[in-house]
Amino acid sequence: MTLQAILVDFNGTIINDEPLHEQLLQDLLLSENLRPDPDEFRAVCLGRSDRASLRELLGRRGRVVDDDYLDRLVARKSQAYLARLEQLPQLPIYPGVAEFCQRVRAMGLPMAVVTGAVLVEVETVLERAGLRSFFSAIISTTDQKLPSKPAPDGYLSAVDRLRELTSLTDLQPQQCLAIEDTYAGIDAARAAGMQVVGVATTYPFQVIHRRANWAVDFLSALDLDRVQRFFSGREREEPVNDATMSDTLIVSGN
Repeated sequence: MTLQAILVDFNGTIINDEPLHEQLLQDLLLSENLRPDPDEFRAVCLGRSDRASLRELLGRRGRVVDDDYLDRLVARKSQAYLARLEQLPQLPIYPGVAEFCQRVRAMGLPMAVVTGAVLVEVETVLERAGLRSFFSAIISTTDQKLPSKPAPDGYLSAVDRLRELTSLTDLQPQQCLAIEDTYAGIDAARAAGMQVVGVATTYPFQVIHRRANWAVDFLSALDLDRVQRFFSGREREEPVNDATMSDTLIVSGN
């Protein structure tokens, strides 16, 4: 088996915008005359789509809304997000993302974004950061109404899309590498049958490496040649004694 494609999360992996999302969700709750809880974001929202997050946040407060109302809330938050980005002189893209994308391109591997973010947000950020051309596809679970991570649907949809858009007509999930920063994202990729790199931008390194197959501090620290050798069976490490891991390699950027 060889590595054929790389699938990358967006928020917290490409762009450091999760604090902004937390603030916007709190603002939205206040606009609905509901009190935000600063401890809820990590527990409820990290790695999940705005739609899934808002439904649970509202439900915890006894509010049940229909799909149309939920769509309007997601749209309001998206508009506020884009407006805030316009005010920033420079987007908070994580260090080394562009260099990582260039290395993947040099290896001839297609990439896709798999995210719960609204599609226009992803397109806007990637275009402004000069990264859009690196990605063959963007799978936005919010826009396609796919189940939010930790469900594997977004990752499986990305495999289907790459089969359509590239020469990899027989691409299988186990031939893909996923890159994630949250538990929900890691669980989604693993449920889809993929090897996962955990980027320690949201959770501590030592926590992330217990959940993923690889762990790095930033994308720039990921040794793609070593990962490729692992996929081809030319390099294996002893598995760690942990039920959530298999054949784990830990690659630190420290």
